[in-house]
Amino acid sequence: MPATLTSPPGTADVAALKDRAHELRRLQMTMTRGKGEGYIAQGLGIADTLAALYFHELRHDPADPDWPDRDRFLLSTGHYSIAMYAVLAAAGYLDEDELPTYGLNGSRLPMSTFDITPGIEVVGGSLGQCLGQAVGMALGLRLDGSPARVFCEFSDGELDEGSTWEALMGGATFGVDNLVALVDCNGIQADGPVTVAIEPVADKLTAFGWDTREVDGNDMQALTDALAASRERDGRPKAIVLRTTPGSGIPSIVARPRAHFIRVTDDEWAGFMDELEANR
Repeated sequence: MPATLTSPPGTADVAALKDRAHELRRLQMTMTRGKGEGYIAQGLGIADTLAALYFHELRHDPADPDWPDRDRFLLSTGHYSIAMYAVLAAAGYLDEDELPTYGLNGSRLPMSTFDITPGIEVVGGSLGQCLGQAVGMALGLRLDGSPARVFCEFSDGELDEGSTWEALMGGATFGVDNLVALVDCNGIQADGPVTVAIEPVADKLTAFGWDTREVDGNDMQALTDALAASRERDGRPKAIVLRTTPGSGIPSIVARPRAHFIRVTDDEWAGFMDELEANR
């Protein structure tokens, strides 16, 4: 029996989910301190989404990660692994004691997701590839008569890739209404701001045949409302455009002009933790 089932619309305990998101941010900072560096800004930004998914929306069972009828969550931006490991630990797939090994040689928690980690569905990090996998997975589940849904996170930077747009067309063509795309629009990529003219993202996804909503990705109520709306099976794949803030919860990280990958000293780490608690 799954440990977590999709909750009825309108029943989200937003305060409890905010506490969960705070805990995910705290766990990520523990990992950053252990390694001394990491993709922490993006991880902090996506923490609310992962809390809403794993503790409210997804049907999944940490005791049986391969449960056939589980909902699948695919993390395309594999360097968001720091956030993924945090939620897998909080949900019971990993022991928290393992988190400080993030990014270290021999660890099961590499800096970009790999299939050695319990609860990871796909190898992420080759950007622009995951949505195509998600379309195929959703189609296969539908053909098998499975009730499972597929949730695929990908980033605004991946809209630079033609393969993403091909997958968007494929999802609409096959009418995979058991698929939800979570598009993290945080405005940054490896070498600075996203500069390709991808806007207006939501309008473009709608034009490609997706039932699309746009929300503040750090607003828990907005997230849970959008996820509840995505359950409708109307022949169209669903997309939620998430406007997230890199470093959300720690103002000093938010203020960094280049936050794709940061190094953190012990002195900085202590200050960041103080900010995280003060902005809870």
